[in-house]
Amino acid sequence: YIDNVPISAPVVQEEISGGKAQITGKFTIDEAKKLARNLSAGALPVPVKLISQQTIGPALGAESLDKSLKATGIGFLTIILFLLIFYRVPGILAALALGIYAVLVISLFKLIPVTLSLAGIGGAILSLGMAVDANILIFSRVKEELEQGKSFGISLEQGFTRAWPSIKDSNFTTLIIALILFAFGTSFIKGFALTLSIGILISMFSAIFITQNFLRCFEGTRWEKFKWLWK
Repeated sequence: YIDNVPISAPVVQEEISGGKAQITGKFTIDEAKKLARNLSAGALPVPVKLISQQTIGPALGAESLDKSLKATGIGFLTIILFLLIFYRVPGILAALALGIYAVLVISLFKLIPVTLSLAGIGGAILSLGMAVDANILIFSRVKEELEQGKSFGISLEQGFTRAWPSIKDSNFTTLIIALILFAFGTSFIKGFALTLSIGILISMFSAIFITQNFLRCFEGTRWEKFKWLWK
């Protein structure tokens, strides 16, 4: 019996010895397999009753995706606050550059399009961290040049020149790894590699062109005379 429904009614025709028995009859191959499977599984003591059910959305589920996006937003705001406190005016410019970076990344995600799985969000967050790292390298180099008494324009030029090799090496090595993961990884890994690659390319563009042009807007103005705003 399974759920009080008989599945077989064999008749014992001879003594069962050795603990083994055989059921014979006019079975098709499929019927014999089904009977053997039911006998192997055993009878359930009670019928299965539906207690609760939950619908999970694609990839992560709506709740998990919402929490991941909230965590990304909190992290983004925390990074901007850090830049404002420790780098003053350059921090404000970096915050604007990161805002443009975020808009460009989201736009490309929509155009390609990119499915935001857990791995994809992880790749986007990692690329955001690399974008912040590039800005910090630039500001640190510019600050060092200003502390040596150099002019604002020269400090910007030499600061970007000295920061570029480190930014280039770290981003390109990570990009190579991301491309390898995309070529040989599973679909889950490919999502991570794709968002990371897009983020890296845009982060380099943001740091070298957007941040640099923002800083150069202050070159030759009275704001560059207030050294404490840039150190």
